[in-house]
Amino acid sequence: MRVAVVSESFLPTVNGVTNSVKKVLDHLAANGHQAMVIVPSAGAPRQYAGFDVHEVPSLAYRQFPMGLPNPFVQKLIADFRPDVLHAASPFLLGAQAITAAGRLGVPSVAIFQTDVAGYARRNRLGAATRFAWRMVRWIHSGAELTLVPSSASMADLEAAGVERLARWGRGVDLTSYHPRNRLDPDVQRLRKRLAPGSEVIVGYVGRIAPEKQVERLAALRGLPGMRLAIVGDGPSLASTKRALAGIPTTWLGKLTGAELAAAYASFDVFVHTGTEETFGQTVQEAHATGIPVIAPHAGGPIDLVDHGVNGYLFNPDDDSTLRAYVESLVIDEPLRSRMGEAGRRAVLGRSWDSVCAELITHYESAIASRALTAAARL
Repeated sequence: MRVAVVSESFLPTVNGVTNSVKKVLDHLAANGHQAMVIVPSAGAPRQYAGFDVHEVPSLAYRQFPMGLPNPFVQKLIADFRPDVLHAASPFLLGAQAITAAGRLGVPSVAIFQTDVAGYARRNRLGAATRFAWRMVRWIHSGAELTLVPSSASMADLEAAGVERLARWGRGVDLTSYHPRNRLDPDVQRLRKRLAPGSEVIVGYVGRIAPEKQVERLAALRGLPGMRLAIVGDGPSLASTKRALAGIPTTWLGKLTGAELAAAYASFDVFVHTGTEETFGQTVQEAHATGIPVIAPHAGGPIDLVDHGVNGYLFNPDDDSTLRAYVESLVIDEPLRSRMGEAGRRAVLGRSWDSVCAELITHYESAIASRALTAAARL
């Protein structure tokens, strides 16, 4: 199969969109498929997984490159002659690619991954929220199939009038994120640094940005027997540090690879704070490491956290429930252990190989749908 991948984000920018695109490209390469990649200009490598990477002009918005429409996009797609177009978190660049593919008779699969409308809603921009959903509906209307990561996203898109939807989750690296990492000497040393008094370590991983709402952790102020460890950076770092002043906290900065896996393994409890996650990859990584997760009852985590089994879902309008659930796990080590084991079991069927194999069947479905539509017009 020949797949044209158009992504609003790619290396060197590292985020959920970039990571999932990399995993898809790795899977395509490993299974003998052909691909090419179109991304915003930001210093991307010329090739990835043996596939050519093409950059188009972009502008910077909130530290992220935003791809601009360019006639070069249609030429790249036409020259490559793909069987299907994969549009990752489509916005301006992805919308143009979907339209161009339609003109060329190429079916498109759009991956809904960024809750743009949620950002507008959080900032109380009523008119902007309505406009955002109109944009989402317009962008995705040209695709044969839109894949959504969670039941919450499915409900939002159905309410917005987006059609031809299917569920497609995300995989997790079950080898890198593993309970055995807790026995590693480097992890033991990190735990000693984070909790010199053998306190329970409550951890967060992610961007420090307004939509992540890390300031919620201020609700833990004064809770005995615990220390915070925060992995990540971003535009809200300074204000978040002010909000958490007085809480014993270690700021570990941005981590990747083995260092990130070690950080997860050093945690006893994982807390996710944002309410606008369409999926919640860090929740899966924590579960793969064998850690109980506390997250808001909103967005993607609703599907990932089995309340009372592998973690807790707190009321997103009442941070005192966040505090209560953290406290219950801080004081109960056997409960932490049981929930951590349940979290690991919950993700064992979500390897990237299995998730990407499912994606191929979605590609095949889109190709068949386009063929049927074309035949009906004859």
